Amino acid sequence: MVKKGRIAAFFLIVIALGVLISQTVMDVTREIKLGLDLQGGFEILYEVSPIDEGAEVTEATLTATVSSLNQRINVLGVSEPNIQIEGDDRIRVQLAGVEDQETARELLATEANLTIRDVNDEVLLDGGDLAENGASASFHPDTNMPIVTLTLKDANQFGEITREISQRPMGENLLVIWLDFEEGVDSYAEEAMKASPKYISAASVNQPLFTRDVMIENRSGDFTVEQTRFIADILNAGSLPAKLDVLSSNSVSASLGEQAMERTVYAGFIGVALIFLYMLLYYRFMGMIATITLTVYIYLVLLIFNWMNAVLTLPGIAALILGVGMAVDANIITYERIKEEIRSGKSIMSSFKAGSRRSLSTILDANITTILAASVLYIYGTSSVQGFAVMLIVSILMSFVTAVFGSRLLLGLWVNSRALNKKFRLFGVKESEISEL
Repeated sequence: MVKKGRIAAFFLIVIALGVLISQTVMDVTREIKLGLDLQGGFEILYEVSPIDEGAEVTEATLTATVSSLNQRINVLGVSEPNIQIEGDDRIRVQLAGVEDQETARELLATEANLTIRDVNDEVLLDGGDLAENGASASFHPDTNMPIVTLTLKDANQFGEITREISQRPMGENLLVIWLDFEEGVDSYAEEAMKASPKYISAASVNQPLFTRDVMIENRSGDFTVEQTRFIADILNAGSLPAKLDVLSSNSVSASLGEQAMERTVYAGFIGVALIFLYMLLYYRFMGMIATITLTVYIYLVLLIFNWMNAVLTLPGIAALILGVGMAVDANIITYERIKEEIRSGKSIMSSFKAGSRRSLSTILDANITTILAASVLYIYGTSSVQGFAVMLIVSILMSFVTAVFGSRLLLGLWVNSRALNKKFRLFGVKESEISEL
């Protein structure tokens, strides 16, 4: 006698899953953060070296450098930057969704060591004398030209410095403002002879200035608004505690990333559709169960990936598609075991129980070894390889929930309802193949 309650339970579960997925899948996919290879951006691998000769790069130096880079990235307004320390002296920076990549690169690499010196290159003030967020882009009150204004911590200190400078002879009464002055390389005497000197400005001082506010005008008076904003932003972000040398750089335009995303998703849809079609044609009713559980599987993988706040990249999508194949493999192992039991002459219910039991150890062995391999990739791989490994591990774990337990639950409802008794063709088995009918 057919137990209709189990069939009703099956349809209730499927309808509930269908409603849940249809109502939330678009929100889930929109919230997933995309890597630079999918939305454009760039990746730079820096080698970190100490500023002072003879010093060493320590873990504290790397951590402080990462913190400084984060502050500079905040200026760019980039969401979810990925900054990782690699090895003993390397830092990898990934910024997705950056449109003005050249400005971003310059902002990251500039040391931003502000110094105010005299004509003899003696340091009078440095970035540590600035008030917090004390730099801003502004306009000169008389000429309306773009300038940078600085707010100092101590007006008296600046007053004493300008008092001493103002008493020097004409031509030596200058405050020379430098950004990233290199000791032993740069000098005012040499730069003043050039048409485009390295220092930002050299202002003459004729009287003591007891004020916290300092105006920086370009030496030629041709600051642009963008330049003043850049200088102000980088000064507010602070100087880097170490030198950064570019070892490798990878750039992806936004249009190329969008194109890669569209092609990858299109290829993914085709691949998944072919898998569904194959399962339906070859495994009949069990193939229908597989398509349902695989749909849930894809949804759960994306949901978990979003909850992890992970970044989806092209390798990650490849791992997702690969995970679909592995989830299908788990179904195929189970379904082939069931078909073998049916061919041996057992009933549908006995074949289902025996096939499910015998296939579990094989599925566990295959997936555990893959998880181990993915774990090694995550531990020793670079950022893109790690993204692939994370997606692969999540995919494998979700396949246990759906392809193993979910598939057995849904198929078990039908088998235990006895509605499929002796309907061997629904399982892809011909009656002529059964040895003891």
